[in-house]
Amino acid sequence: MLKKEELLKDKDNNNCLIVLPLLKLKDDPEKVEYRLDEATGLATTLDLNVVDKIVIWTKDYRPGHLLKSGKIEELKAIVASKNIALVYIDMPVTPVQQRNLEKALNAKVMDRTGIILEIFASRARTSEGKLQVRLAHLEYQKSRLVRMWTHLERQRGGLGNVGGPGETQMESDKRMIRDEIAKIKKQLEKVKQTRELHRKSRTSVPYPIVALVGYTNAGKSTLFNKLTNADVLAEDKLFATLDPTMRVIKLPSRKTIILSDTVGFISNLPTELIAAFRATLEEVIESTIILHVQDASNPEYRDHSKEVQKILKSLGITSKFYKDTIHVYNKIDLVKSKTEFKSKLCISATENINLDKLLSAIDEKLMEDDIKIRVNVKVEDSAKIAWLYANSAVISSEYDDEFGHFYISISKTNYDKWRSLYEYSE
Repeated sequence: MLKKEELLKDKDNNNCLIVLPLLKLKDDPEKVEYRLDEATGLATTLDLNVVDKIVIWTKDYRPGHLLKSGKIEELKAIVASKNIALVYIDMPVTPVQQRNLEKALNAKVMDRTGIILEIFASRARTSEGKLQVRLAHLEYQKSRLVRMWTHLERQRGGLGNVGGPGETQMESDKRMIRDEIAKIKKQLEKVKQTRELHRKSRTSVPYPIVALVGYTNAGKSTLFNKLTNADVLAEDKLFATLDPTMRVIKLPSRKTIILSDTVGFISNLPTELIAAFRATLEEVIESTIILHVQDASNPEYRDHSKEVQKILKSLGITSKFYKDTIHVYNKIDLVKSKTEFKSKLCISATENINLDKLLSAIDEKLMEDDIKIRVNVKVEDSAKIAWLYANSAVISSEYDDEFGHFYISISKTNYDKWRSLYEYSE
């Protein structure tokens, strides 16, 4: 991970040029503005000053310089005239292309993967998050070592197949990176085992897990804060939340749940990050319900939803996305025409709009597979009555001189626990 002064050649110059290369026969012209806006969001999240944005349509990408020489000359002129320190190419770029572009443009060049990695590095808060970022960064760096030692290739002068200093140093660095990756993976395995112990302890409670997922900047962390009165970083920047955060809350039915906030998704998420952050999404895999938060004010919210679905599919939980998911449309206060959202669950986390309806929807979803039974408890047995209220939804209750008569909705797990703990009569 780079510090800001290392990210840029001149620490006092954070001028950035965004370059969006697109294929004429493949990419959709109608999505250009959206893609530029997202690239701008990534750049500004790193506190870069976006001076200019340029879209380049091409038939194909060149293996050496990515773009044709004429386009590179255009970019070179923009870099020189506008004092650009960093050229951000909003797509994956090979190490060779990156090296050649930096030479041609006389400026630092970073691709989409590199930018996102830097954002993740600046946003990770917990030790696990930092380990995940470090692992992803090392995987990315491993393939780019050739850039760092090219200048030593000219010094090769060994006999036979023996390489020169550049080759020796590069192999040494690769070995160091491999060792560091192995070390981090061991540390992460310990973290995973610890989380598994925590999960087992929660299972013994047991509380349902409701996992918030959604495209980055959809407002998940703001919603999480409002529902839990927590203090999770929530701001109008991409990837405000990287580490999974969990809190216990009570629903209107008095049922207790664990609410879990997760990392925001994004289109074309680098493969290094999907693999590295899989562990932070384990709570989604184990969740009872998925709360899919969407930004209703973003015209691309449908495409964002598809990206979320794609990543959940990669986790092997496609069926849960269809069966056990509540789709929530946030930021409805910013939507001018609400016609298309009439039949949807719309909220505003910032303006406290319909948060009560959201909690009721979670309640109803949890009750879909609950068992409905009548339970009679002696009025003096306050411990049993308290247990019912804490671990089930009491639909109705009546008392006579001897018994409290309760009609409850209870999960099968809690029902089995009730039977093992207490004698009751229906």
